Amino acid sequence: MATQLIRIQDKGQVTIPRNIRKRLKLKKGDLVTFVETEQGVVLLPAEAVVTSAFSEIGRLLKGKGVTLGELLESGEKVRRQIAKEKYGLGKSSSKSKA
Repeated sequence: MATQLIRIQDKGQVTIPRNIRKRLKLKKGDLVTFVETEQGVVLLPAEAVVTSAFSEIGRLLKGKGVTLGELLESGEKVRRQIAKEKYGLGKSSSKSKA
């Protein structure tokens, strides 16, 4: 890994060198994340952060003996209950407002 010195511009902007953008497959409009560490700041493509978060969620679910399908199903039940209680929505609601 090569080290490159980049100057910060007036508004705090920096240009990610072309070779790094190419290696990370970054293009105009892509999101990146700045992660603070004890050693400094790490720049990551947002996609890498999301992938890492999903992997961690999967690991935690597996440790609890819960599948992703079960988690999604329980979330759907909770959303239905909230919709019913808060807004009177749901299959058992026969009220129609005119």
